[in-house]
Amino acid sequence: MQPCKVIHGVSPETFMAEIVPMNAPVVLRGLCDNWPSVRWGRESDKGLAAYLKAMNTGGPVEIMTAPPEVRGQFFYGDTLKTRNFQKTQGVLADVLDRLLALTADTSPPALYIQSTLVETCLPAFTIENEMPLLPPTVRPRVWIGNAVRVQTHYDLSDNLAVVVAGKRRFTLFPPDQLSNLYAGPFEQTLAGSPVSLADIEAPDFDKFPRLRTALAIAQVAEPEPGDVLFIPYGWWHHVRSLSALNVLVNYWWNEAPRHLQAPYGALLHAMLLVRDMPVRQREMWKMMFSHFVFRENGDPGAHIDRNDQGVMAELTPRQHKQALAQLVRGLERHMRML
Repeated sequence: MQPCKVIHGVSPETFMAEIVPMNAPVVLRGLCDNWPSVRWGRESDKGLAAYLKAMNTGGPVEIMTAPPEVRGQFFYGDTLKTRNFQKTQGVLADVLDRLLALTADTSPPALYIQSTLVETCLPAFTIENEMPLLPPTVRPRVWIGNAVRVQTHYDLSDNLAVVVAGKRRFTLFPPDQLSNLYAGPFEQTLAGSPVSLADIEAPDFDKFPRLRTALAIAQVAEPEPGDVLFIPYGWWHHVRSLSALNVLVNYWWNEAPRHLQAPYGALLHAMLLVRDMPVRQREMWKMMFSHFVFRENGDPGAHIDRNDQGVMAELTPRQHKQALAQLVRGLERHMRML
């Protein structure tokens, strides 16, 4: 595995104009070194916990717990309909106390606060710990736990992940490794997006032979406190926390207009109505998608007057909504025919 690229010093303009378009993970070394939370984390786990508890409002957080025998790997249980962990509600301050109490345990249970909006539990955090590369409208989320593993998955957003305390190892794969990562079902996900069913830390190449190809081109990052990892849209990533107390704050954002941020519907529609066609018919529709959706031959409506292009043209949000309503009516007619 090759290490991710590391960059020292970057302005918001350079980040958006040069780094994001590269569409590759990058470690932004020391970007958030001046955060008070980072300084407290370097001082001690207890100091950081006290800093966070002082601003905790008591708002509920979702807590994931798993027994020691899973070794921190939150995953499926005996079947894809079960889990090896439990979810409960709690208070962040109490979780911090539990994590501190577990630091001396050589085989602790896994304990994790996953993706909680900072404003719901630590509203003062963003005042003292500002992300310099993004506008304040991008809302940060906090992740706190002990030595846990988050299974290989992807997000439909760009991501800036700030390591506040502890250490993490990120293993990243480009989106084109989808077929080599053995994605799980859409209907039974662990936290939203499908996850890989292959364990990259104990690979079973008999069961998942194409995983070798993915691992051969994987990139690895181990950012330190104060470092920021940029994970582009759609990049698969496996995350292992390596310390007894780990705190990460991340920022997800999507540059696409809001009405273009839900593509799963189109994928499901195609899987239901195109995937199981006879081969020769499916090949024709593969060509249609390449031409009209992915525009591999250029603008498919260039020969038509703009006012007559219909859905071949770029739609306004209102036109998009009208077209979706027409699609819904078509699906309803299709349902009545079945």
